[in-house]
Amino acid sequence: MIHALLKTQPLYDTQVSVSHTTRGMRPGEQHGEHYYFVSHDDFRSMIQEDAFLEHAEVFGNYYGTSRKAIEQVLSTGVDVFLDIDWQGAQQIRQKMPQARSIFVLPPSKDELDRRLRGRGQDSEEVIAKRMAQAVAEMSHFAEYDYLIVNDDFDLALSDLKTIIRAERLRMGRQKSRHDALISKLLAD
Repeated sequence: MIHALLKTQPLYDTQVSVSHTTRGMRPGEQHGEHYYFVSHDDFRSMIQEDAFLEHAEVFGNYYGTSRKAIEQVLSTGVDVFLDIDWQGAQQIRQKMPQARSIFVLPPSKDELDRRLRGRGQDSEEVIAKRMAQAVAEMSHFAEYDYLIVNDDFDLALSDLKTIIRAERLRMGRQKSRHDALISKLLAD
């Protein structure tokens, strides 16, 4: 859904974060585009250096979001999406309480299973683990600011765009964006 959104949004306005991971590269993935692929030792060193806004171990591999990269993008006024699990989202909420979170639910467990199998990348054992993990993950939905059920993709994408638009219209963002106009309008 994020990638479909990015096709409709200009890069100067919205980006997706590229996480670091210790898992192996899958066919078609490129370092720096899909993930930054690093060794377990390098990742642990980065944890010690507090280089991550969030990190987690999932299925024996580490995943993390670079603090420096996110802060640099946010400083330019660009919105950044993090495609992370509930553990990472909890860490982000602690470190960046102004961040907004969106939980995306599948319409059913059967549909989630179908989607995982449709990727054609995982064994039966991995799919079973992912399904069990997904149920555990879904139990955290109420911790998020927004909830989207991805039953109809176009509608779910429209809901995502609506959330972004509403967040951009919040008073704090609008006030700083239109500060000069507001000052002119309120001048004697």
